[in-house]
This record gives sequence, structure tokens and C-alpha cells, in this order.
Amino acid sequence: MKIAIIGVGAIGGFVGFRLAFAGEDVTFIARGANLEALRNRGIRLVASDGTEQAVPQVNATDDYAAAGPQDVVILAMKAHQVEAVAPEVPKLFGPGTVVVPMQNGIPYWYFHRYPGELAGTRVTSVDPQGLIGEHIPCERVIGCVVYPAAELIAPGVVKHVEGNRFPVGEPGGQSSERVLRVSECFIRGGLQAPVLADIRAEIWLKLWGNMTFNPISALARATLAGICQFPLGRELATDMMTEAQAIANKLGVTFRVPLEKRIAGAERVGHHKTSMLQDVEAGRELEVEALLGSVIELARLTGTQTPHLDTVYALAMLLAKSLHDNKALLRGPH
Repeated sequence: MKIAIIGVGAIGGFVGFRLAFAGEDVTFIARGANLEALRNRGIRLVASDGTEQAVPQVNATDDYAAAGPQDVVILAMKAHQVEAVAPEVPKLFGPGTVVVPMQNGIPYWYFHRYPGELAGTRVTSVDPQGLIGEHIPCERVIGCVVYPAAELIAPGVVKHVEGNRFPVGEPGGQSSERVLRVSECFIRGGLQAPVLADIRAEIWLKLWGNMTFNPISALARATLAGICQFPLGRELATDMMTEAQAIANKLGVTFRVPLEKRIAGAERVGHHKTSMLQDVEAGRELEVEALLGSVIELARLTGTQTPHLDTVYALAMLLAKSLHDNKALLRGPH
């Protein structure tokens, strides 16, 4: 299959490597040092046990039009980075092209083919101007949830930390030919990609932890085990997850894992820094809107009270603003 990977960071690099290594026709759309490395040296994957594999020659470009029509387009950047590339993405479309967004949080297409009165509602915290939906029509989307952890340790070099599960599903829940093709393609690449009838429930299950532990860890500079083993930290996580569960339930989603078990799972990961804490330490933009702002937006749509989520959201947004302002001060006047 012809597959374009937009955003060759940790997850885009991991998925792209696996598919290219399996012999799929992959084009990496990248820029800067990453693009240069891919063109000159291909892509390398460092496994969790330290062994390395390489695809020494890959297609890599920063020109969407040059890549041409694809069978599958994988959006592998963070949610707040999608809007900037959205106008370019249609250059990759042929009549049957499907798009697989790999963002954390509530996706922009959440209410597409939604079986309820909110059908067609735009999630404004993720797609404020409607630009993403305009350029990347929801009709093309196959939902996907990303479970693996990986790091981009150098341009064109990805370290796989753990996991290889990428469940996929049609927004409408049907087992279509196109979702089966995407699943089979991922499986050929050595990924676990079951087709789920309710991809939204899986999105919520992953988000349940992300929307809680990411902002708490960023604000408190704490690891997963650090949060869970500190009584007040565990209590705050429980309160946030209880509020989120109430929202999800009103949207017809039930969690297949009990709340305490979800927290115990996070604790078992150990002293791991969440991606948001890593972003704070690296001075990168924080993914607050997709992970927490979108959940609060859905709370308002469903008339759900969320005092703990609101407070943590306010603090996380203030932290994001402080980091942004400090960066601007360091840069000085232009």
C-alpha cells in the first residue's frame, strides 16, 4: 500500500519504520534535520533490548504534491500541530484515500457518524476554526488509538520503549473493507491492530489516564508512580477520573476497566515521566486542549459538573502560558 506518514517523531517514526521494513510503499513527510537524516541515512529503530534495525533507503520529502496520491495518510503529529498542516494534506488524496489520525485526546472527528443528538458537533478545543474538518473530511477518517511508547533519540533514529498496539475502527462502527485493509497493513508491519466496533470507548480508555496523569505530572513534576503512591495525588487522580467517567457515560461510553485498576496500571509503569512532563522539561508546547480542554468541552455539552477537571485545566493552561512567555522573554525582541 502507498502510505504517507506526516510527522516523523517518535510514533510516526516507529509506525513508518515498521511498515517500510515490512515492504509497504512508505513516504515520510518531514522537514529540517529529520528530513535530511531520512534522505541520507534512511530510518533506524532501536528496540527496547538495544538491538538495532534499519531501512537504509526511504522516500522522504517536504513536498506534499510531490508525494502524490496515497492509499493511507497517517497523521502522526500532536493534536495542536494538525491545523498547520491540514491545508497541505489534500494533495495526498486520491478517490479512496483514508486518513488515520494518531493523536491523543478527543479527536476532531469525534461526533462524525455519532449515534446521538450531538452528531456532527465540532470539537472546538481541537479544531477551533473548523480548518481541520474542512481540509481533512471526517468521511476519510479511520479512528486509531496509540498505545506504544517511543522516543526520537536523534534525527531518523527512533527508540521503541514498549507496546505495539494500534486498535482501529470506523467512526460509524461498521466492519468496512477499508478498515480491514488498514488493520491488515498494520498487522503485516508487526503491529497489533484489531478492528473495534466502538473505537470511541477505546479513545476514552486511553484518554482516561492521559487527561489525568499528564497534567498532574507536569504541574507537580511527578512520575506516574510518584502520583499514585502519594495519597493526595492518588485522590486527585481518582476525582478527575470519576468526573471524566460521568461525561463518557452520558455519551454512551462504558469503561471495560474499573477506575482503581486503571490507576494501578499507571502505578505499575513505575517512575516514568509522562509526555507532558517531558514537554515541560524540553520547553515544548503542551498538549492541554486535546487532553483536557476537549473533555471539559464535552462536559459542558452534556451538562456535567467537573470542578477538579476545571481546576487542573486552569493550572495547566497557566503553566503552558508561563512556559510560552518565558521562552519569548529568552528570545528577546526581534
